[in-house]
Amino acid sequence: MKARQLDPTDRRVLERNYDYAQKNVRVLSTWYDCETKRMIELLAENGIDLSANDEQRFGPYYREAR
Repeated sequence: MKARQLDPTDRRVLERNYDYAQKNVRVLSTWYDCETKRMIELLAENGIDLSANDEQRFGPYYREAR
């Protein structure tokens, strides 16, 4: 039986990984090996709300990307 590959940008996977990263965009972007701005865009595109701390730091850009 062949193992199914998970798409790391799938909403459920992304949301779970954001939880694992303790709702920290910078940690998550390191895991995904991408720029923080791109990670915010991915979260916005998938409708995943930012944590309170990330909202303070990145809220305007997140809302623009959404």
